[in-house]
Amino acid sequence: MEIQRTALPLAFVGTLAACTGMGTVAPSVSPQGSAESTKTNVLEAGAAALQSNAPVGGMDIYLVGFHPMKNDPNHQMEAHHFCRQMNEDFAQCALFDGNTAGANLTGVEYIISERLFEQLPRRERQYWHPHNGEILSGQLVAPNLPNIAEHELMKSKMNSYGKTWHTWQSENGMQPGDRLPYGPPMLAWSFNRDGEAQPGLVETRDREMHISTADRRRARQDLVPTARPQEGVDALKGKFPRPTQDIPGVVDKRIGR
Repeated sequence: MEIQRTALPLAFVGTLAACTGMGTVAPSVSPQGSAESTKTNVLEAGAAALQSNAPVGGMDIYLVGFHPMKNDPNHQMEAHHFCRQMNEDFAQCALFDGNTAGANLTGVEYIISERLFEQLPRRERQYWHPHNGEILSGQLVAPNLPNIAEHELMKSKMNSYGKTWHTWQSENGMQPGDRLPYGPPMLAWSFNRDGEAQPGLVETRDREMHISTADRRRARQDLVPTARPQEGVDALKGKFPRPTQDIPGVVDKRIGR
């Protein structure tokens, strides 16, 4: 995202600006298989020296959030997004179950602006989840950015939408995941009310990464007036076994009309 690149010089004055927090999150499972051989290691070293990684080299925006599956809302995952902003309206992210070199690739997410969403065919919109709930709740974070830069990044994503497919059900923070990517891809959604996330899911992330979701939420209250009603806010309403509460500013478009 261009906002992060323009904000990077602020890192040099880190002593003057608090950051969002950062921690090492190991993958939740280790894939089945034998240890790498010497031959494989040599081939990897040669590939690293001679080949280009251009498509993934620009994925330098790091976000951490949470996804319930749309058709199985109690199946929830912590998702580490490594993204590239392709233009002002479109970003693409690779999803992992951690932030170490051994993290497992668990899916993909495409992020589009409200402007592009409004151009989608009606049938297509059922696949795109709203982002205001993730942002205004404080759950979506950009680790290790100065607070002012993270705030501008989140401001730029207000009213946006994401299309997310999880291909590996590796459930960090909930229960041991599959040791291989079994089954069909699952369409993920967003949390749009307090209480939808399973107890301990957000708290575990905060503890491991030295992040305070509550602090992020308080810092983003000035973004509430910028929130417009979004489609999909009520897609999972009433499908969680716990009481839930509305998040100020997070309104379903059908109600907001």
